Amino acid sequence: MILDPGTVGVFIPIVLGGGFFAWMLSISPVGKALAERLRHAPSAGGTGEDQAELVESVEQLRREVAELAERVDFTERMLPRETARKGKA
Repeated sequence: MILDPGTVGVFIPIVLGGGFFAWMLSISPVGKALAERLRHAPSAGGTGEDQAELVESVEQLRREVAELAERVDFTERMLPRETARKGKA
């Protein structure tokens, strides 16, 4: 794929500007604090209790979605009957 020289000319200052600001952020106190926070972030695994609670929440949501799906199915079956009754009356 060959890019148009005008398109490449637009991307060059964008990449250079983005790189400059990323470099400035990395040497600033804010960048250093962000790097330190990321370095000492807790693992995403969590405890066994947290995972059990999440599993229970997901199971509850699945039950609720299944119940709502049953209600929608029931409503879809009842709507044609109602419109047929109104059409006859």
